[in-house]
Formats: sequence, C-alpha cells, structure tokens
Amino acid sequence: MPVSPITPPFTNRFFGLLLVGLSAGIPLYAQQPKANDSTTPLHLLKPDYPVPYGQPKVEEVTSVLHRIYNYLDANTPTQLIDRETKKDIPSGGSFNANAIFKPGDFRLISYEWGVTYMGMLLASQATGDARYANYTHKRLQFIAEQVPYFRAQVTADPHANTPMRSVLAPHALDDAGAMCAAMIKASRAGGIKTDLRPIIDNYISYIQTKEFRLADGTLARNRPQPNTLWLDDLFMSVPALAQMGKLTGDRKYYDEATKQVLQFSKRMFNPQKGLYMHGWVEGMSIHPEFHWGRANGWGILTAVELLDVLPEDHPNRPAILELLRAHAKGLAAQQSGSGFWHQLLDRHDSYLETSATAIYVYCFAHAINQGWLDPLAYAPATLLGWNAVATKVNSTGQVEGVCVGTGMGFDPAFYYHRPINPYAAHGYGPALLAGAEVINLIKSHTFEINDSSLQLVKKK
Repeated sequence: MPVSPITPPFTNRFFGLLLVGLSAGIPLYAQQPKANDSTTPLHLLKPDYPVPYGQPKVEEVTSVLHRIYNYLDANTPTQLIDRETKKDIPSGGSFNANAIFKPGDFRLISYEWGVTYMGMLLASQATGDARYANYTHKRLQFIAEQVPYFRAQVTADPHANTPMRSVLAPHALDDAGAMCAAMIKASRAGGIKTDLRPIIDNYISYIQTKEFRLADGTLARNRPQPNTLWLDDLFMSVPALAQMGKLTGDRKYYDEATKQVLQFSKRMFNPQKGLYMHGWVEGMSIHPEFHWGRANGWGILTAVELLDVLPEDHPNRPAILELLRAHAKGLAAQQSGSGFWHQLLDRHDSYLETSATAIYVYCFAHAINQGWLDPLAYAPATLLGWNAVATKVNSTGQVEGVCVGTGMGFDPAFYYHRPINPYAAHGYGPALLAGAEVINLIKSHTFEINDSSLQLVKKK
C-alpha cells in the first residue's frame, strides 16, 4: 500500500542513547539518558533523538552487516529446478526447457543484485570476513556455469523466458551495467574459478554499440517519451565502462564514461540546488525537476565509482571531482534531523527513504576516506545517516523503508505514494556498501562529543 506523504516509513522507530563527552572518559554509547521532567534544569535537558546519535562501534556496524548477510545467504539459492515439477535439476545433464533458477526472495541477476554483489565484496574487505566475498563468488560462478546450458535456447529466441536472457541477450542498460561492474570487480579481486570475461565483453558490447543514444551519443531511452534521459542510467552504464578501463588499460572506456557523466549533468544537474532531476526529455522547454532520492543516489554513486579508477591525469577528472563535491553539498543540505533523506529530496513532507540514505552514507564515507570531501564537514552527517539506516535493518536482516522500483513521473503524487517494502531489492547492496565504508571511516578517523555535538577531531 502507498504510504502517507507525511508519515515516515518507520516500522521499528526507537529513541537513541544520550552521548556524553569523551573528555570524561566515557564511551560514546555507555550511558542511558535520564528522563527529563519538570524539575530538570534547562541546561541539563536531554535531547530526544529519533535515532541513535554519535559514533557507532565497529562491532555494532558489523552486527548489522551480518544480519543482512545471513538473511540473503539463506534466501538466494543457487540451484536449477524444473518449473513444473519443482525438482532439482542436477548440473551436467541434458537441457531441460522448463529449467529455472530456484526461487528465493530475490533474483540473482538484476541491477539491484549487481550492487549487492559489490556490497558483499566491500564488506569482506572491511570486516576481513571471507563469507561476504564468497557469497558473490558463489553466485557469479553459478551464473557463469549456466551460460552453456542456456545459450542455444537464448540464441534461438533472444526474448525467451529464461533466467539467463538478460545475461546472454541484454535488452536494456538495467540488464547490463551493474552486473557487468560487479563481475569485473570480482574478476579483478580473484576468487572466481570460471572466466567471466565472455559475459563481461557481451555486456560492454551492449552498452557501447546497442543501447539507444541521442544525436551527441548520450545514452537514452524512448520511454516514457522519445529521446528521454533517466538519471538511473548513469549507474547502469558508467561504472561498467570505468571498470572496463581499469581491467583492460584502454583509455577509450574512461573517455566514454566521463563523456556520459558530463553530458547527462549539463542537462539534468541543477547547480543552484546541487541536485539532479530524475528525468529529462528532449524537446521539453520546462522540466518538472523531481529530485528523486534514489536516482540522485545512482548519480553520486556513479561519480564515486568513476573516480575510484579514473586516472589522475585524465583531462575530465577535475570536472568529475567538482561535480561530486557540488552534488554532495546539495545532498547534505537536504538531510533530515533523523539522519534519513526524503523520497523527494527537497520536498520534506515526502516520506523518509532508506535506500537513498544508504547510498549517500556510502558515497560520503568513501569520498571522505579517499580525500575528496572534507571530513569535518561531512563525517558527522555520514554517521548520523548510518545510524538511521541501521534502525531499518530488522532482526531477520531485511532492509525496511525501501521504495519499490520507480519509473519516471511528471507529477509529485507519483513519487510521494510509491510503496515501500522489505522485498524491494534496491536496499540491500546500498546497506552493505554503507556499513562497510562506515567501518573504514571509523577505523581511520577519531570522533568525540563536543558540546553535545558529534564532531571529527583529528585523523588517527
């Protein structure tokens, strides 16, 4: 059901612990606040924070990541079954036209799961726990092993209703980009026995030669109107191109990736607000400029992914870095007092949304850790955002408060009333990325409560 535009989608809202000065030698989460009453002096009144306030401990962040991992590992099986009999199909057998992936809570092949695979890889690096990377390795290995099994079927009918259609015959950037970037990252990191390069090359070929483009080469769609740009498509293309540049050393991929970011941005980035509009249609003189939260997440995540591998001497690097900083400034100005960001960023009566918040947390934390953003300005907002996200990971490991898949709208009601659901796959990869990078942030910086406010004081 759609949520009320004025009701945050909290399902487990609780009040946080009071954090007191480190100068007294008291740990950040050590004391429970005493209740305020009519006899409490004004200068001793305690804040009533809607989420925990202050620096989380590494073990607390890790616990959240573990819950997500345990839930996903148990609910995303790697097995072929017969769609009619529901029986397992053993590997190496003759082709069964009824073969499907054993259903779980989420699909193994989707742009959302490309982000999840990347999040698992980063969580493994941040925590030192190989289970996260093994999650990605196992599933990408499984997908690669199905290529020869399904190839003839998809070749005969590129529109066949098969779980491997989007791998062997992608029809949209959603099919290709995020999965491709995840496969390249996994290949570069090692741990996958099967060669993923043929799949990677097929994805890149689609992005480079088959996706529809405007006259100047900007990646576009012909829906909902002809010659339409979706901000989402930056993430569905540019990180894969950038990773391909890193994998091959061929600078043409960096050139194409930076070109896409700059050409999207000149049409869709509002420099006064520091925000992107969700959609742009060629020929429209006035655009409604709905600054949808998750689309802006894909935009800033694209910049971060690109800067991670873009050579220092690339001529477009300064422009991409400037764009990242302008976008981060615009986003930080829209953060709510609870740490979340809104479904429509600059419309604060729209609901608070988890997936966008998690993406911003990751991007801010990573940009701080890379030296692209000032930690004094952005680290407190980053930790506030993480504490908010952590409240939305329930006891089973599901990520709550996530907007379902969303097309481009031309009126506010469309965005205000998009449903939220823990089975919206968009929340899991961002939550993993956010938690992993917050662990890195906590390990590399020192924070304290100063005059009741969380502040970064110095680098370790």
